[in-house]
Amino acid sequence: MNIFCFGLSHETATVDIRERFAVPNTALPDSLRRLTGLSDVDEGVILSTCNRTEFYIASQAPRLAPQSLLQGFYPDGRADLDRLARLSAIQAARHLFRVASGLESVVIGETEIFGQVKQAYETAMQSGTTGKFLNRLFQKSFEVGKQVRSTTAVTRGSVSVGSVAVDLAEKIFGNLKGSKVMVLGAGETSEKTARAFWSRGARQIFVSNRSFERAQALAATMGGRAIRFDDWAKEFRDLDILVSSTAAPHPLVTVEKLSPVLRGRRDRPLFIIDLAMPRDVDPEVHRLDGVYVYDLDSLRVIADRTLETRKREAERCECLIERYVTDFQAWLDRNAASTASPIAAQWPRTR
Repeated sequence: MNIFCFGLSHETATVDIRERFAVPNTALPDSLRRLTGLSDVDEGVILSTCNRTEFYIASQAPRLAPQSLLQGFYPDGRADLDRLARLSAIQAARHLFRVASGLESVVIGETEIFGQVKQAYETAMQSGTTGKFLNRLFQKSFEVGKQVRSTTAVTRGSVSVGSVAVDLAEKIFGNLKGSKVMVLGAGETSEKTARAFWSRGARQIFVSNRSFERAQALAATMGGRAIRFDDWAKEFRDLDILVSSTAAPHPLVTVEKLSPVLRGRRDRPLFIIDLAMPRDVDPEVHRLDGVYVYDLDSLRVIADRTLETRKREAERCECLIERYVTDFQAWLDRNAASTASPIAAQWPRTR
């Protein structure tokens, strides 16, 4: 049995490319069943986050090519499958261990990705698409991630992308106590970003979500106010900061929606943080006067300036990860019917 990983990330593709490959959470069970329904796929896990989409596959085939294997996932030509990096066997394992440890994240050492990897695996488990080989691979990745957090300082003082966004908002607005903040979406990323704003003094926090009950629950934790999803645009006239992180398949914030509102703001700046994948904010919005849009790529540039300490600490993690890689290689050699031939030793740049 061989193990493969096909995918791309913030390291290899810009946000406009990544959003073409994103697999929404609601589509994961069906996508997993379609993946393992292919003749050359025995087991499958799909990891799709704001910053990466990766297909982990166990197969009897000695080689697999994403162009032929995954073309059914993107039949409308939205994605160029040549952009997908290809890893096999131990290279795929090493990559997953680094991902689960936070070493491949936009902010090195962030811990949110650990939960995202775990959720992707649990979804595959519930869908019946994992087996002996991917079970072992992902369970080992969780061991690695926990060991990295407990024995190194790579996560100490680390921040999320949401926290980077709050830092930027403070530079623009100064004291956030008087700022009116709206959060679109009530998932984990939205919650963490909203709490980051609250911790920096923002007290006028409004939450809007398709599930009004979830919006109410998140708003209540910060003394904020929930807004029904059909009414969120009505609050723009007095808004200072918009944080958007929904699972919408198309942009929610458009030039057509904002232009009428901006005319009544009297040159008051509007700061927009788009943490969604695919993006919630139409790229054309940043052309509007007085509107400042920061997407995941923009925040990555800012985060890179603060990572030197964690990068140095990350070097200590590599030896630990290699011990787990060696252990997994020995297990794979004992259990695999054949040994996979390496396809690619590193993720190619596709920018």
